[in-house]
Amino acid sequence: MDIVMVFLLLSTVTPFLFIKLKKLPLAILQSVLLVGMWMYYFQAVFNVAPPTLSPLWLIFYAGLFVSQIGWIMFIIYVVKTQEEKLQKSYQ
Repeated sequence: MDIVMVFLLLSTVTPFLFIKLKKLPLAILQSVLLVGMWMYYFQAVFNVAPPTLSPLWLIFYAGLFVSQIGWIMFIIYVVKTQEEKLQKSYQ
C-alpha cells in the first residue's frame, strides 16, 4: 500500500502542475478524479477493495494515468525553460 500512497500524493499535487502549465481543463479533470481516487483508497484500506472494472476502480486508474501525463508534461516544461535560460546566458 505504500506505493499506492506515493502515487496518491503525487496525483494530489498534479492539479497545481496543470495550473502552472496553464491547462485549466486538465486541472479540473484531475481534481474530480482525485475525489474518486481517495474514495477508492479508503475503501480498499478500511473495507474490501472494489472489484475490477467497477466505477471507483476505473476512476482510480484514470486518475493515475492523467497524473502521469501531467508529470511528464511538467518535466518537459522544466527542461525547456532551463534550456532557454542556459541559451540566454551564453548569448
